[in-house]
Amino acid sequence: MLSVDVLTHAVTEVATQVASAAPDEPAGLMPARQQMALSLGWHIILACFGVAFPAMIFVIHLRGIRKNDPVALGLAQRWAKVSAVLFAIGAVSGTVLSFEMGLLWPGLMGKYGDVLGLPFAFEGLAFFLEAIFLGIYLYGWNRMPPKRHVLMVLPMAITGIIGAYCVLAVNAWMNVPTGFRLVDGEVTDVEPWKVLFNGHTFLQFAHMWVGAYMLAGFTIAGVYAVGMLRGRRDAHHRLGFMVPFVFASIAAVTQPFVGHVLGFGLDERQPAKLAAFELAETTESPSPLRLGGVMIDGEVKYSIDIPLLGSLIAMNSPDKPVPGLDTIPEEDHPPINMTHLAFQTMVGIGTLLAGAVVLFWVQRRRGKDLLEKRWFLRFAAIAGPLAVIALEAGWIATEVGRQPWIVYGIMRTPEAVGDYTASLWWLLGISTVVYTTMTIGAVVVLRSMARRWRAGDVDLPSPYAPDPEPASEPEAHR
Repeated sequence: MLSVDVLTHAVTEVATQVASAAPDEPAGLMPARQQMALSLGWHIILACFGVAFPAMIFVIHLRGIRKNDPVALGLAQRWAKVSAVLFAIGAVSGTVLSFEMGLLWPGLMGKYGDVLGLPFAFEGLAFFLEAIFLGIYLYGWNRMPPKRHVLMVLPMAITGIIGAYCVLAVNAWMNVPTGFRLVDGEVTDVEPWKVLFNGHTFLQFAHMWVGAYMLAGFTIAGVYAVGMLRGRRDAHHRLGFMVPFVFASIAAVTQPFVGHVLGFGLDERQPAKLAAFELAETTESPSPLRLGGVMIDGEVKYSIDIPLLGSLIAMNSPDKPVPGLDTIPEEDHPPINMTHLAFQTMVGIGTLLAGAVVLFWVQRRRGKDLLEKRWFLRFAAIAGPLAVIALEAGWIATEVGRQPWIVYGIMRTPEAVGDYTASLWWLLGISTVVYTTMTIGAVVVLRSMARRWRAGDVDLPSPYAPDPEPASEPEAHR
C-alpha cells in the first residue's frame, strides 16, 4: 500500500503542475474541469441503473408471471418504483450536462457541433422514449394483461442501451476522431454516421455496458445482503439478492476480457495514455508490470515490478515493449500519477469482484451456500460501493489519460473552454449544493419507500382517491 508520504508527493506534484500551467491557461479551465467531473461522475451512476435495471425488472417480472410467484411480482413492482425515482433524478443531472457541454466548452461545440449533433439527437430521443415506456409500465399494473404489461419493460431496456451507446459514441469520437475533414481550420465533409458508428465505439460501449451491470447488480444485491445481515432471510430477500447478483456475476467475469480487448492498439492510438497506465518511464523490452507506485521528479518510486507481465498484458507479446514516456513530448503527457492510480484501482477492484463471484458459484456448486455466511454478506454489502469506485476510476483513467487533448490529436482542452473567470467557480459551488441536495433527497425517498414496504404498505395513501378495490396485483397476474 502507498504510504501517506507517497500520496503527499503525488498530490504535491499535481498541484505543482496545475500552478505552473495556470498562467498559460484560460481562467475558466480549472472550474470547467471540476464542474464537468462533478456532473459526469454523479450522473454516470444513475445512468448505469438506467441501462441495467430494466433487464433485471424484466427477468423478475417474467418469473413472477410464469411461476405464479407473488414474491417475484412484488419485487418487480417495487424495483419499477425505485427505477422511477432514479430516472427522475437522472433526468435532472442529464439536463444539466446538456447545457454544460455548450456553456463550459464552446470551443468544442462551436467548431464540432455539426459533427456531434446526430448522436446527441438520438440520445435525447431515446431518453424521451424510455420515459414514456417507464410511465406506461408503472401505470399498467392491474390495468393491462400480464403478458403485454411485462413487454413494456423491453422498450425501456432497449432505449436505455441506445441512449448510452450514443453518449459513448461521442466519447469514442473524442478518443478516435473521424467523420470530418479540416480544411484551413474549418470543419468540412461531415459524415455524422461515421461518428455514430465509429469502430472504436462498440468496444468502448461494451466496456461501459458491462460495467453498468456490475454497478447496478452489485448495488441492488447489496441492499438485500444488508437485509439478510439484519435477520431478514425470507424468500423476498433471497430472490431480491440472487437476480441482480446473477447479472453482476456474468458482468464481473466478462469485464476483464472486454477491457483487455478494448486496450488492443492503445500504443498506436494514445501511447501517452498507455505509458501512464503502465507507469512506463522508459521503453523497456520486455516491460514489467508495475503494481502501485508513483512518479516523482521523473522517477518511478514505490512500485512492485513483475518482470515480463507488462509486455504480455499490455502488448500481447512476451517481449514487445510498452512505449515509454521518454518517447513522448512532455507537453503531451497526461497527469501521470492520477491516470496510473485510477487505472490500477479499476483493475484491482474488478479483479477482486470477479474472484468473489467465482468463489460464490464454485461453492454453490459444491453444495455450500455462502449466503449463510455473514462474512460473505458483509462483502456483498460493500460490493456495490466498490463497483461504483471502479467505474469512476475507469472514467478518470480514460478521460484524464487523454489529456491534454479534448479531441485527441486535434484540439487541446484549453482551446475548447470558455474564457470565463469567477462566475464558473460560483456555478461549481451551486452545482455542488444541488447535487448534494439531490443525493440526500434520493436517499430519504428510497429509505422511506423501503420502510413503508416492510410495514406492508404498497402505495402511498392519497387524500382524494376512492377506496381501493380488493383485487390484488398478484391475482391480476395469474
